[in-house]
Amino acid sequence: MNAAQFGYGAIMDIIRNDDGSLTVPVVPSRHANDEDPATGAADGSTPTDGSGAPETRVLSPGQGGYIEALAEWDRQQHPDGDVAVSTASGREGAMAVIHAVSEDPEHVAEAVEALDDPGASAEALRHVLVGGNPSVQAFASEVAEAEGGDPLPPHKATRIIGEVLAEIDARPE
Repeated sequence: MNAAQFGYGAIMDIIRNDDGSLTVPVVPSRHANDEDPATGAADGSTPTDGSGAPETRVLSPGQGGYIEALAEWDRQQHPDGDVAVSTASGREGAMAVIHAVSEDPEHVAEAVEALDDPGASAEALRHVLVGGNPSVQAFASEVAEAEGGDPLPPHKATRIIGEVLAEIDARPE
């Protein structure tokens, strides 16, 4: 499945689950002669199962389309936000927090609390997500180089980015 098959925001919002997976709307596949009222209109306005409920799929870190869906989920959380901008200090904080959480996944809140500027770090992480898988891979290598250790696999780095962004967003400003 690729990102083009997801109907981001068209029918429902993307939901970030506690385990880091994302529940995303899926554009149902349509057949050209599918005009049976039991299965929906040929224009795709209802799902193919005829239930009236949007079709969804759960994506886990590492699955195709996950990084794009996570970036869209973040955009839904900040609909008035501009394009993410990564500053040097924000990127340094982002690398430190990702490394800290990868070393101790149970203490995301403490790792975020240790950031000098959580907002700048969040923007840097959003900038990474917007770049997709190549950006996440490069960021994971950069974290390993700056903080030590082996680069995280992209799916693990993406999951941690999602956890960190959720923690930063949950904090009062």
